[in-house]
Amino acid sequence: MTGYGRASAALGPHTLTIQVSSVNRKTLDLTVSLPDEWESLEPSVGELVRKFAVRGKIHVDVELTGTLGAVPVTWDEGAAAETLRRLASFAVSRGVAFTPTPELLWQLLNTQRKGTDLPDADAVRPVLAEVLEEALRSFSAMRAREGEALLVDFITRLETLSRHVAAVAERAPQVPSAYRDQLHKRLRDAGLELDLNDERVLKEIALFADRCDITEELTRLRSHFEQFTALLKSGAEAGRKSEFILQEIGREVHTIGSKANDLTISKNVIELKNELERIREQIANVE
Repeated sequence: MTGYGRASAALGPHTLTIQVSSVNRKTLDLTVSLPDEWESLEPSVGELVRKFAVRGKIHVDVELTGTLGAVPVTWDEGAAAETLRRLASFAVSRGVAFTPTPELLWQLLNTQRKGTDLPDADAVRPVLAEVLEEALRSFSAMRAREGEALLVDFITRLETLSRHVAAVAERAPQVPSAYRDQLHKRLRDAGLELDLNDERVLKEIALFADRCDITEELTRLRSHFEQFTALLKSGAEAGRKSEFILQEIGREVHTIGSKANDLTISKNVIELKNELERIREQIANVE
């Protein structure tokens, strides 16, 4: 599910700002952007994020801005220049044109930083946790609003599935009699004037009626629909369980399609499969 949250707090002469954003992903894929001096805080950031989300490609960006402190950031310009010279020499030895860009120079200087005004990681830990939790609450609220919209969409699609199942249930009792008429026509066309009450004809029709009976499949489908609706409305974590229910719905729909032997039912089965696939695509990202 998609979401965004942002929060800030004063940290000495600075402002600590944390942004949390996510896009759809079946599993949790977390990336954290922290100042190098605070890398030790990444595990605790991940632990807190996992309390709010179990799915999605989530990025947490931690930024410190504001007035510089008493200790300025400086660079070892000599070391940076030597690194640049060696890069140029290496490029020439490989026959590659070498033109330093501002971005490359910035990266080189950053690798040669000699000082920093950032607070110690342990000192900033409680403030960072507080700001991150506030950003995550905002992030979760946005995802909750998306979830409410998805719930309406899922319920609408379930109603569509139910209509197709109702059409199948209405048509199913007519299939054996339609087969009987077709069988009688084929017999006449073949010059075999057998009475419809002939034992062999009755046996064939009875066997066909047994093979195409989908009463159990329809009952299980309705049960799955009820379970799926109840799960969505429960507010509980829906992802894994809903995928299992949808898998079972797909199994019953496939069985109906293979047993039906009827054009009207087959058309409804196609629509059921199409709608079911749309639900699967959406539910794969829902928590």
